[in-house]
Amino acid sequence: MYFKRKAYDRLLEWKAKYSDKYAALLEGAKRVGKSTIAESFGQNEYKSYLLIDFSKTTDNIRSCFEDVGNLNMFFLRLQAETGVTLYEHESLIIFDEVQLFPQARQAIKHLVADGRYSYLETGSLISIKKNVKDILIPSEEMKIQVYPMDYEEFCDATGGNYELLRQIYGTGSAIGQATNRKLMRDLRIYMAVGGMPQAVEAYTEGKNFSEIDMVKRQIISLYEDDFKKIDASGRISALYHSIPAQLAKDSKKYRISTAIGKKSKAKTEELLYELIDSKTILPCYNSTDPRVSLADTKDFDSYKLYLADTGLFVTLMFMDRPVTENDVYAKLLSDKLPANLGFLYENLVAQMIAASGRELFYHTWEKSGSTHYYEVDFLISEGSKVNAFEIKSSGSGKHESIKVFDKKFSKNVHDIYLLSQKDVGKEENLLLKPFYLMPFLIEQEYVRNDKI
Repeated sequence: MYFKRKAYDRLLEWKAKYSDKYAALLEGAKRVGKSTIAESFGQNEYKSYLLIDFSKTTDNIRSCFEDVGNLNMFFLRLQAETGVTLYEHESLIIFDEVQLFPQARQAIKHLVADGRYSYLETGSLISIKKNVKDILIPSEEMKIQVYPMDYEEFCDATGGNYELLRQIYGTGSAIGQATNRKLMRDLRIYMAVGGMPQAVEAYTEGKNFSEIDMVKRQIISLYEDDFKKIDASGRISALYHSIPAQLAKDSKKYRISTAIGKKSKAKTEELLYELIDSKTILPCYNSTDPRVSLADTKDFDSYKLYLADTGLFVTLMFMDRPVTENDVYAKLLSDKLPANLGFLYENLVAQMIAASGRELFYHTWEKSGSTHYYEVDFLISEGSKVNAFEIKSSGSGKHESIKVFDKKFSKNVHDIYLLSQKDVGKEENLLLKPFYLMPFLIEQEYVRNDKI
């Protein structure tokens, strides 16, 4: 089953504007749909395409890359080995899972310069040093990030009316409690299933949540296999599995020592960056001074980690059980999970922000005369100012942190938001929005920034 994906639109732009000078590199975690997107693009947009999957290709095809000095012979051999006819300026060559054969990635420079065909690569764990240490990384690559399916893609795949949400957002008004509850329940289905195409496919086929959960467990198992290939000790897997528990503690930052014990800083940093490079997680950095560029003030020693897919997050939360039972999902869908699982909504918002191509930032600062601290969950740049977001699963509470933040950085704040399951509203200058409108808040900032 093929789902409409935004990465496909970016490939169309690449083909029209850049394919004569750059290869496209679809980069992302395993099972986010890179290979499916690549092959569909080849089928639909070219007269012919040649797919080389380096996870299962033959030695004969690999041997073709031993000498790319004679490209006439190189292309003849590829066509003979695969049975695919290539047409100049009308064919696409796909290197799938290219990180498994770095020699092919290194050849991209010469292949693109030759100009006869277009080139599309896909890769997981693509930037790990072990995969590229002996090759010259080509500058002729245009990277396109592929994320798990975002909420718009999920709605398109499952028959949801995403454009209705856009219209609701456009009114700026409350929709009414009955409709709001229905829209929140729809969003919680997305949280439960997640955006991994295999899980979405299982949902569209009418599978129950135990079966969908098993699909997600298999994906997590694939990730763990990859982690062990990089670090056989299992410490990267431990870092990954520790994410829900650490978010549940509501601490100021992720602590590596909690997951794997105390190790040398150099070693733990290496493990962390390898995990980040896998694209399976989303790092969120503490901005030390939101008055200036968030990227310039990120604290590399103070960060939180989220999962790239909230559906996998739900499964990971209950990995201690053989299979996450349907009653857990029923409680999630009916909003009857314990109130202390608000961090699940944090992960949802983190995924929405990341899907827009933005980095994740938050901010903490100490309360005067106290050992406690204030925290704003997410910050997003808007021109020279920032928008601040507080996440509440229920919507109740005093919202002290974000209001103090607004006063402290008043000259630098554009808007402050409370995201919850409640309908649209306002408390003084605090804008109340339900979670399902978050994608439009991000879109709006892009539109305004384009006008600045």
